[in-house]
Amino acid sequence: MKVHILSLGAGLLVGVIYSFLNVRSPAPPLVALVGLLGILAGEQIVPAAKQIVAGQGLAAAWLRAKCAPHMFGVFPGRHADEARTIADIAEKTS
Repeated sequence: MKVHILSLGAGLLVGVIYSFLNVRSPAPPLVALVGLLGILAGEQIVPAAKQIVAGQGLAAAWLRAKCAPHMFGVFPGRHADEARTIADIAEKTS
């Protein structure tokens, strides 16, 4: 239930911002896609920032927070290889 209330609050905030920008909902497709990209990138800021504060460099933080697979996805059938590659790179950078 808490997640639903937080989601509603975030939606209200976005609605207020859209109103200030004079964008009507549902937004035009390009505006909506750019907004979704912003949401996706914004989700990755906190985990990456935690890794940077912990003393990791930006590249290591990006890999340890698993930002790349979350933001860009992986090709079908490549999940195991991708996970091993990310783990190997993260070990080498720490």
